[in-house]
Amino acid sequence: MNSTSGSRNPYLLPFALVCSLFFLWGIANSLNGSLIRHFQFALDLKRWQAGIVDSAFYFGYFVMAIPAGMFMRKWGYKRGILAGLLLYACGALLFYPAAGIRVYAFFLFALFTIASGLAFLETAANLYVTVLGDKKDAEWRINFAQSFNGISIILGPIIGSLFIFSKKEYTAAILETMTPEQIEAARVQEALSVQGPYLAVAVIVAAVAVLFAFTKMPEVGREEELAEGRVSIPGLLGKYRHLSLGVLAQFANVGAQATLWGYFVDFKIDFAKDEHVGFVNTLYRVTEGMTPDQIAGFHASFALVLFMVGRFLGTYLMSRIEPRVVLSWYCMASVALVALAFATGGLTGIVCIMLTYFCQSIMFPTIFALATKGLPPAESKLASSLVIMAIVGGAVMPPIAGLLSQAGGMKMALLVPFACFSYVVFYVMRGYRQSAA
Repeated sequence: MNSTSGSRNPYLLPFALVCSLFFLWGIANSLNGSLIRHFQFALDLKRWQAGIVDSAFYFGYFVMAIPAGMFMRKWGYKRGILAGLLLYACGALLFYPAAGIRVYAFFLFALFTIASGLAFLETAANLYVTVLGDKKDAEWRINFAQSFNGISIILGPIIGSLFIFSKKEYTAAILETMTPEQIEAARVQEALSVQGPYLAVAVIVAAVAVLFAFTKMPEVGREEELAEGRVSIPGLLGKYRHLSLGVLAQFANVGAQATLWGYFVDFKIDFAKDEHVGFVNTLYRVTEGMTPDQIAGFHASFALVLFMVGRFLGTYLMSRIEPRVVLSWYCMASVALVALAFATGGLTGIVCIMLTYFCQSIMFPTIFALATKGLPPAESKLASSLVIMAIVGGAVMPPIAGLLSQAGGMKMALLVPFACFSYVVFYVMRGYRQSAA
């Protein structure tokens, strides 16, 4: 933040509370990978059909980001955050009846509702932390706040392995020995396993909403924003080249992230089902009785540990080096690692994918800061919603990767993140420059 003491700094408490939002939506995002794998058996889905979990989730961002920006422009940050928290809690609660009736469309609606809430939260929080203090420290503040997101996303795969994934592996050979009634009973039991975790999430989110309701939140730049009048989306994108290209960069970044995270368990099973990273087995106390899905979930969790480390290290480096330069290093390393994973496969490929998590850690917040940099308050909230809307890349890219995997195995799915990261490199090297479109 800055050197003033907490007693004189009106932004300190709001900043701390907003950081908690980054923690909350990290849990929702990181649980999706577990659901994609889990629903393939629980709801008898093909891999590409299960990938629609990400599509429904990220489509919620696409639909609600612009309404969220307009809502906050009229009602302010605090009410936008409260609306987001309430939608998030309602979506998590919907998992309870969805599991009871075991209808895939109902699960997708619940995920859409959660994502709609997160669209409000991310539109508000990502922009709010950039304006709560000195403008020159905006990139540092958003990366610091996003570090709490890095902490929480570690929990998703752990929750999936311990509370969602079955303790028994239902392979094709095992299913052949079971009667149709036994298979149906197993699917029902698997579907019900998501109720407890999502009910707990709903309660926690509702409690945070109550805390926000009783806390005073400063509305930075509110008077200037109201004085400027109406702002149009086409006009905004046409006026700022770095914003329009930044929206595309965020689309590509999230598309790559959703593909790698959502299909990580599938990558692990396809590349190295019976080979494991030794220290991951030791760290998570893997036993012989655990299924390949559970062990893959632990590997995904450790990859998210690398993500968190990458974000903290990136935030530290940004306090000493230009943030864009740090991001360029991370982006180029991501392209190289995905290419190496494609070329090698096996356990080496899995290690490369895990290291990609480290490199991707600072991409979202830094792209957001670069794309919205230099915009006046009257235009910043709508610009923020456009960058958040680009999260729909996570809805578009995983099904494409799933279809590619059907044609040539999971290795072919890596073509999607390779193409996405390559565009992000272009944006960080040239597209970020602030000039007229």
